[in-house]
Amino acid sequence: MLKEEIRTPAAPLPLGSYSQGVRVGDHLYLTGQCGFDPVSRELVSEDAGEQTRQALTNLRSIIEAAGGTMSNLVTVRVYIGSDDDWPEVNAAYGEFFEHPFPARTTVPVGLGDGIRVEIDGIAVLA
Repeated sequence: MLKEEIRTPAAPLPLGSYSQGVRVGDHLYLTGQCGFDPVSRELVSEDAGEQTRQALTNLRSIIEAAGGTMSNLVTVRVYIGSDDDWPEVNAAYGEFFEHPFPARTTVPVGLGDGIRVEIDGIAVLA
């Protein structure tokens, strides 16, 4: 099994022992992205919708660095800080995808200070 790290400065660079993305064959496994600006490393907003847009922009940048597009995503996991964030997150999410949509799981969880959403996924690049 050959693993290839996918890395781009267009998304927040890892601060720990992980990769932004890992490609194995035609599959791209994406690390969870939050609403952090890749340059300032600060949250773009306190708003769940704006954080969702930035998280998906970060994911798109990693997918593009691997030679793909958002249409290559086959499954997405969305972690939200509160059920109350669902309407904003869902509306922003819908701006990034067209039919046929990727499969999706959404789970309310405890996230870090000020973080309202984290999104990861798997893309098939064939």
